[in-house]
Amino acid sequence: MKEKEKALKIIEEVLAQGRKALVEFEAKEILKVYGLPVPEEKLAKTLDEALQYAQEIGYPVVLKLMSPQILHKSDAKVVLLNIKTPEELKQKWEEIHENARRYRPDAEILGVLVAPMLKVGKEIIIGVTEDPQFGHALMFGLGGIFVEVLKDVTFRIIPIEEKDAWKMLREIKSYPILAGARGEPPADMKAIVDLMLKVSRLIDDLRDYIKEMDLNPVFVYPEGEGAVIVDARIILK
Repeated sequence: MKEKEKALKIIEEVLAQGRKALVEFEAKEILKVYGLPVPEEKLAKTLDEALQYAQEIGYPVVLKLMSPQILHKSDAKVVLLNIKTPEELKQKWEEIHENARRYRPDAEILGVLVAPMLKVGKEIIIGVTEDPQFGHALMFGLGGIFVEVLKDVTFRIIPIEEKDAWKMLREIKSYPILAGARGEPPADMKAIVDLMLKVSRLIDDLRDYIKEMDLNPVFVYPEGEGAVIVDARIILK
């Protein structure tokens, strides 16, 4: 129950501001409450804070501007990657704010997320949609271009059990890519199943509040190395 209370506190703050869409930082705070794997990231309100957090996290870092009016961050060029030094970070801090102003002059800026530059893994997507008849459904598939081009995804009504998660894994046409095609190491399947089960539990707890969720991309590493959620989006009812 403690998890639900913590998550509701974040949701209520967003609703109090008259918003339905959580920015990435807020969405990840909810995911963290439910034990989902998110990177060590910090929200900087000032350049000094960003420099301090980058030092703590360790270079190279990524900067992501957080604004309720800019949910498609790549369109606005407010995700800047592979920043290697404090001098470069100072320059990119100015650039990211300039890009935001150019894209949406009236955008409210909540801060800039300072995140580690992650090692790339196999990309998957885990999503949640609400069907008027059946309720919330969990979606799973390969992320990135695979979901956009191939539409290779599978669905189950929430809540799911562990056997459902394993079935979903094996149902997609791209399963051989995860299983280790052409001599590549297999992806950490247990980490994917764990992710699906935790998302199912989160939505089951918060079904009265959450309308949609997208975790895309999620980087999955080789067997035994886990997974990490790179980007997250939550839309409230």
